[in-house]
Amino acid sequence: MMRKLVLLMAAALIGDGDAFTPILKQGYGSRKMSSTLLAETSQAAAAVSPKEAVKIFGRLAEKYIMLDSSAGMCCYSACADCEFRLPGGGYRMADQSAARPKWIPSYETRQANGKEHSTKWSTKIFTEGPAVSMEEFVEKIQQIEYVPPLGGPYVGASSAAFDNDQALQSFFEILSNGKEKLTRHRMSQRLKELADGEEGLTWAAFSKAFDL
Repeated sequence: MMRKLVLLMAAALIGDGDAFTPILKQGYGSRKMSSTLLAETSQAAAAVSPKEAVKIFGRLAEKYIMLDSSAGMCCYSACADCEFRLPGGGYRMADQSAARPKWIPSYETRQANGKEHSTKWSTKIFTEGPAVSMEEFVEKIQQIEYVPPLGGPYVGASSAAFDNDQALQSFFEILSNGKEKLTRHRMSQRLKELADGEEGLTWAAFSKAFDL
């Protein structure tokens, strides 16, 4: 009788052990799956989405831009050696306007033909000096009012809050080339470079900087 009882108990223990085996394996699999998901999430977070990028563009873009880089010095008289004429011989328009924000001008302030324009980025970001850190850059742009711009996916003003700081931090890196501080002068230069020498950065050029 005792021997039979021992055998029954042993069988029960073996059965329980087998029952627990899949659970242990399942636990290991769950841990492995969690690690994979975390890795995939981190990889996805490394890319800036078009909607997050347009939230930056809609804060910095403007409806008005002064295209006359001569600051009023050009007389528009078709001078043969005029440095302000286009390669084809024509002229750029002195300025241009749009119904919705369309350009991030590369200049800080420009005066021409009795007009003066100070850009939003130069007056809103560099309020306390000629240079900002990444943290200051992020904070300043977040404080700028967002207006749905021309170009990019539509994001309404009610949805303009950033999901996180990643897009802003990436834009800082693009402008500063990895330096700890971004100067007003450096930002002007980089915007001009990103615009391929044009006076303002449109959505097409802006999104290209993010590889969108």
